[in-house]
Parts: sequence; C-alpha cells; structure tokens
Amino acid sequence: MLIPRYYFSDDFASLYNYFLTQPHIKKTFQKGEYLWAPGETLTRVYYIESGIVQTLVEHEEGYQKILSFHSRGTVFPGCHNFVYKIEQSILSKALSETKTLCFTQSDFYRMYQENPQLSAAVLEWYAMYINLLLYENAHQEYNNSFIRLCNLLYLFSQNSPSGSPERIDLTQENIADILTINRVNAARSLSRLRDEGIIRPHRKWIEILDRKGLEKYCSRETLTDE
Repeated sequence: MLIPRYYFSDDFASLYNYFLTQPHIKKTFQKGEYLWAPGETLTRVYYIESGIVQTLVEHEEGYQKILSFHSRGTVFPGCHNFVYKIEQSILSKALSETKTLCFTQSDFYRMYQENPQLSAAVLEWYAMYINLLLYENAHQEYNNSFIRLCNLLYLFSQNSPSGSPERIDLTQENIADILTINRVNAARSLSRLRDEGIIRPHRKWIEILDRKGLEKYCSRETLTDE
C-alpha cells in the first residue's frame, strides 16, 4: 500500500525516448533559478533529466509553504487545458543545476491524448500528488508540530533524493516551510529527537540513527504496513 511522497522521481522515465521524438527544447536552469517567473501563468511542461526542483506556494503576505520536490524522470507541472489563478502563486526553483526537456502545454496535451502510456502515467502521477495533498489536509493539519515533523522525516526516509533511508536531505528551514511552523518550533522538535538519540542533525541534512524510535512517534496513517 502506497504512502504519501514529498519527493517525486522516475515516474515518467520509461517515456524518455518517446519524449525525445516530440517537439521540445532543451533548457538548463542554474541553482536558484525559477522554472517560470513568479506570477507567470504556466504555459510549459518540463521533463527533468537531472537535478532537483523545489515547488512551493507563496501567500500574498509573503509566507511560503514547500509542497514537493521533483527530480530525474518526472514531469512537472502536469497537463491540463484550464488556467487557474492559484498558478500565479506556485513557484518552482532549481536546487541544483537542472537539465530539462521543455514542452508547450498544447504539445504536451496533444501527446497526452495520443499516447495511452503517457495518459496512464499522468493519471497515476496526479493520483500520487492528490494523495499527498489529501494527507496534508486530512491528517498532518490536525497533528501537533512534533508528530508532523516525525511523519515528514519518516516519509522522506522512505523516498529520499539521496536514495538512502538514513539520510534526509532537508534543512531546518525546509522543514519549517513544509510544515508551516516557525523555525523555533522546528528546532525544538529536532533537538528532542537528537537528545533521544533518534537523529543526528548535520549542516544541510539529517541522519536517522534509530528508525524504530522515529516510528513510535509517527501517526498510523503515515507508516507502511510492514
């Protein structure tokens, strides 16, 4: 049974050769560069060849919430015909040099209609993304900040950019922005886990030392059935 994912990769990797045959341009983004300008309507779809992209939504008061991370073999922001106002608040920023195949929305929508394998992949990807958003609204919203942080670390340990379940590539600032808590609360919760020997914080990542100790603080809907 699948659990929520904050980090997406390889969801469209099997379609890479097909994508190369379709109209596109190759576009490289440097670290810190946005895939589209803040406030810009989404008119392009990117297949990520390499690198990591962070996606967040920005409130009109300037607050930001990190939604997800996207890496090699995945497509973002997806395929649709309508223009939604919320898109002007969505930002995607390269966390490292990121190489992409760039498609127009119209070309990608045509591909979606013509290729059953792509249609199925898009459907499954949207289901995973909706699952994440429902999880955040139905469960994380009602947990206290400590349990929410433990859930987040556990989920990243199951699906992490590093590929290692012991290495969580999140900073204290990332955690605060994902959970929409202040950095003092994030630091307090991380210190508790550190003092109990469950984690060891590093400058830009967190090491899991005691997985069972972390699991005992997670909510039931977060854990796998193993």
